[in-house]
Amino acid sequence: MKQRISQLATAFFSLILLSHVQWVAADTATDTEKLLNWAENTYPQFFPSRQATQNIEPWLFRHYPESGVYAGVNKGDNNIYVMGGPWGNSPTIIDTLPRLISVIDSTGGNTGIAACDSTKVPAGVNYKQSGNIVTVTTNGCIVMSDVSNTNLCTPNRQSAPSGISLLSTNKVTSSSLNGITVPGFPTMVLDLINAAANVKNCTKNAPQEITNLMVQASICLDITNVIAGMAGSMPGVQITPPVQYSTDSAYSNQIVTDCFATDASSVFDAYTGEAWIRQADGTFKQI
Repeated sequence: MKQRISQLATAFFSLILLSHVQWVAADTATDTEKLLNWAENTYPQFFPSRQATQNIEPWLFRHYPESGVYAGVNKGDNNIYVMGGPWGNSPTIIDTLPRLISVIDSTGGNTGIAACDSTKVPAGVNYKQSGNIVTVTTNGCIVMSDVSNTNLCTPNRQSAPSGISLLSTNKVTSSSLNGITVPGFPTMVLDLINAAANVKNCTKNAPQEITNLMVQASICLDITNVIAGMAGSMPGVQITPPVQYSTDSAYSNQIVTDCFATDASSVFDAYTGEAWIRQADGTFKQI
């Protein structure tokens, strides 16, 4: 039974690990990522898919083959341009980058993480940036119906290898779990969840513009529906809905020489999309 509970704890806690989050200080590259993520979320008729940002001097841009549209920023004049689709074959200026970023921030449109794909983030998860400090919160306790998509944010696929390896560390500073207990072991499930959270992950070929990051997360998840679907396989576990998990955690990044020479639990390559998991003997197995 303990193994079953451990698997369950690992599964639903991975929803808040932010194990592949990347962040950068506010600069042109960061703001371009914010802008293009916002555009994809807001205007899917023009920007219908998540694309990697390309860098061909003096341009930072994305191409959307479904609509034939190019969108990006000219680093020389800091203006936003689009081309293709309804804008025709010549670059059209939309606005300046600082002005539109100000609009996005003031209207609450900045719900994504720069340099990351957050399209599958559950509704109710919010992000705020101040320099290289990121704050992640939820609107109350958000209801989760499944754990099929377990990362709040994964790095955008890179169009070329950057050669940068980034070790990410997550530490739980406080937590609570209500609605599920194991008789005689009142903190077992919570302890297992926290153990699953206090892990390290490493990203190969992380985006070139990434610097050190600090994430402060304060999140509440209502996992009643997830637990209900597994209750039959957990004999002896007492469930009293709602089942809610709250946590405060701190997350940081550091550049390393080789992901496979670290104590990371997993490795992800942002260029190739490959992933590896550390085995019991300390070696890494590709998945």
